[in-house]
Amino acid sequence: MPDSLMPKTVSILEEGYGPARLKTDALAGLTVAIVALPLSMAIAIASGVTPDRGLYTAIVGGFVVSLLGGSRVQIGGPAGAFIVLVAATVARHGVDGLLLATLMSGFMLIAAGYLRLGQYIKFIPYPVTVGFTAGIAVIIFASQLRDLFGLTLAGAEPGPIVDKAVALAQAAGTVNWAAVLTTALTVCLILVLRRLRPHWPGMLIAVAAASAVVALLQLPTETIGSRFGGIPRGLPLPALPPLSLEKAMAVFPDAVSFALLGAIESLLSAVVADGMTGRRHRSSMELVAQGIANSCSALFGGICVTGTIARTATNVRAGATSPVSGMLHSVFLLLFMMLAAPLASYIPLASLAGVLAIVAWNMIEKPAFMALLRSSYGDAVVLLVTFLTVVFRELTEGIVIGFALGAVLFIDRMARSISVHEAQPLLAERQENGEEHPVDADDPDTVVYRVSGIFFFGSAATVGTVLDRIADQRRNFILDCSEVPFMDSTAANVIESTLRKAERTGIRFIITGATRQVRRTLYQHHVRPPRVLMRPSIEAALETIRSEKDV
Repeated sequence: MPDSLMPKTVSILEEGYGPARLKTDALAGLTVAIVALPLSMAIAIASGVTPDRGLYTAIVGGFVVSLLGGSRVQIGGPAGAFIVLVAATVARHGVDGLLLATLMSGFMLIAAGYLRLGQYIKFIPYPVTVGFTAGIAVIIFASQLRDLFGLTLAGAEPGPIVDKAVALAQAAGTVNWAAVLTTALTVCLILVLRRLRPHWPGMLIAVAAASAVVALLQLPTETIGSRFGGIPRGLPLPALPPLSLEKAMAVFPDAVSFALLGAIESLLSAVVADGMTGRRHRSSMELVAQGIANSCSALFGGICVTGTIARTATNVRAGATSPVSGMLHSVFLLLFMMLAAPLASYIPLASLAGVLAIVAWNMIEKPAFMALLRSSYGDAVVLLVTFLTVVFRELTEGIVIGFALGAVLFIDRMARSISVHEAQPLLAERQENGEEHPVDADDPDTVVYRVSGIFFFGSAATVGTVLDRIADQRRNFILDCSEVPFMDSTAANVIESTLRKAERTGIRFIITGATRQVRRTLYQHHVRPPRVLMRPSIEAALETIRSEKDV
């Protein structure tokens, strides 16, 4: 049931769930929680909100995604892909506007799930997803440069990347070498541990080590405590954000962007999980779960929730067998928050920026990016246009432009693949001994054309040009459609125009080999008997012509 609206949790319980699986899922959930702890705070800070909101998102949103989702191993929470959108929404409408947009996007995702729209995500071209992801990675890295180098800006940090680069360059003289040292220590520890101890929680260890060094040496660098005053030791009570029609209309475009990006990111993550586990997710149920998770996250003061590829992959590698691991990951995060909240005040912002720099680097699918650049001119153009639009314009705009360009490229390729040519059929003539002997059906009064390929609006002009060459002196025109798997209304209109020309000049029009779908489309455009003859093959059409001559 790939498109069922039944949560995977229900399927797991129907299969039977025992202590052995619970133990395995608990270990996987603990592993993911250790990875998610620094990431959730880092993403929240990069998004322009306080670190506790990232934890609220991972705890509340992550729990709901696993409880109600359509994947066995999907991990939900704040994602780096949303950093730019969330930061821009906060800058325009404040935190209350962000919460309202997140709440509204949740309703949109629920509607998309019930309308079964998740299956259409598969139509996004691969170069678009690669360029989109790489563009987000560049933006994330650029957003961390201030904390990576401890820069002091003259005013607020600009959002557009060109303006940001100018502002950061102007502040180059304010580099804080303590922050640079903290960043370098964090990045080096993550890379060394990934190479020597790949199963250890490298990000958490690196952040903890950097925090200890900063605290012991009293290095002059910003921490969570100095900028935000620490984080609370529990979840807030749920509450609706301030509601008004004016505010809802103002944040509506942001809500649409959240919903679109959330759907794409979540379903791509679920597809990655399917490839790792050999299972199949339920795309519609996944969208419904993501929508409910976003709505719940907003009620608890969290930001946008989506499926997270890195944490989902960590969950799979840790041995997760069911959504229980994702629910336990949220429970463990809540326990960490309740027990270790005071320690979070000592975490240097430069260390969290180093974590996000690693995340941004890993997000870029470097082999795929280079392969697409070399594969074909069309794919390279789609990739680069999507990438540059995301970096220099806007995320949703990048997806739309990339998708449109990919669609045009596909139409052009399909249009070029069609062929139409004059055929020289053979007519089987039965002899006296009962055997069939093929003889050339060369009839000066008959012309046969064969169309091969998808006959649609993109190729209609090409085929129409050939069909217009029907010789007026021919009495019979046979159009073979046996190699046409699909025909749209534009193509049918071209044939109807050719039929009208044939009627004016007294030429008999015969269509052969048309499939049921092709015949239905032709009939809808009045290309039907008695205006035309329909025959199953060219040979049958020639037999009809010959039998009439013999009468």
